[in-house]
Amino acid sequence: MNAVAQYRQVQRPSAAECVTTHADLVRRIAHHLAARLPASVEVDDLVQAGMMGLIEASRSYDADQGASFETYASIRIRGSMIDEIRRGDWVPRSVHRRAREAAGIIRKLEQGSGRAASATEVAAAMDMPLTDYLRVMEDAARGQVLSLESRIEDQGELDTPVNGGPTPVQVFERGEFGRELARAISGLPEREQLVLSLYYEQEMNLKEIGAVLGVSESRVCQIHGQAVVRLRGRLKTFEAADAGLEN
Repeated sequence: MNAVAQYRQVQRPSAAECVTTHADLVRRIAHHLAARLPASVEVDDLVQAGMMGLIEASRSYDADQGASFETYASIRIRGSMIDEIRRGDWVPRSVHRRAREAAGIIRKLEQGSGRAASATEVAAAMDMPLTDYLRVMEDAARGQVLSLESRIEDQGELDTPVNGGPTPVQVFERGEFGRELARAISGLPEREQLVLSLYYEQEMNLKEIGAVLGVSESRVCQIHGQAVVRLRGRLKTFEAADAGLEN
């Protein structure tokens, strides 16, 4: 082993050190993700999956890549939790199916009118009462987050020499997805933009966002679901990720 390799080996944190030092990070991510999912999702299961991601991060981290260990580990931890959720099939397939149907109708309505479709219009087009449609959006907020977060993680994952780093095509696709997502979000109704910003950028949970907006947690969930389903209708790049969750 040459001197550089020996130095990197020394600098790389051990699994035991990682679990001791970053256990709170795993729990924080687990609780943040669990707040977006059905009550049937056990936080302890997410923590266990996250710990595996943390240990894996300790083995593959390379400081030369420029990211701090905590940033790198957070990506691995969240990815492991999302994989565990997928394996557990905690979100009914019917939720994804109804969300996909709503996304298609939203896309059709918006292409025809040139403006954001209202919940009332989408509910009418789906031939269901508005209250039922809002319930679908609330369910979608619990399930669609997996598609959105996994897509973001896939596009933003930090590569190391272990897997050879990103190819030019991957770099191009990641940049294109980021620009496409930014454009789509900027075209959302103002309240939907605000909810997404508070949720994903400020990492506030639904209850906290409800306090900011002066509405119930359930209403925030509906707004979030409407926003993500609308994005799904506008971004065809979500379709592959969503299909993977349904299979």
